[in-house]
Amino acid sequence: EVQLVESGGGLAQAGGSLRLSCAASGFTSDDYAIGWFRQAPGKGREGVSCIWISDGTTTYADSVKGRFTISSDGAKNTVYLHMNSLKPEDTAVYYCAAAGGWYPLNDLYEYDYWGQGTQVTVSS
Repeated sequence: EVQLVESGGGLAQAGGSLRLSCAASGFTSDDYAIGWFRQAPGKGREGVSCIWISDGTTTYADSVKGRFTISSDGAKNTVYLHMNSLKPEDTAVYYCAAAGGWYPLNDLYEYDYWGQGTQVTVSS
């Protein structure tokens, strides 16, 4: 059974940094993608970044390019989202999700497995 568990959310000041972790279990190969998504109050869920585990290919939403970095640690089966230069508009619940193929970030329905989410709040 595939399971995803996020951690690392919290409160940060504008301009600060946070690192989110997504611990993955239950996969039988490295041919899958892990994406980070976020949902702000009153808004829809949006794609933030994604990584293809087997070769490290990554993609980012325009809103976070140059500020966020996604990475994976195969030994720990963990994917990280390093968030720098945080802005108040980054405030949201952040989710990690897994998909068996490589899809555009906005194709949320292609992601079969989701974590429970972790809150990130950025104060101005």
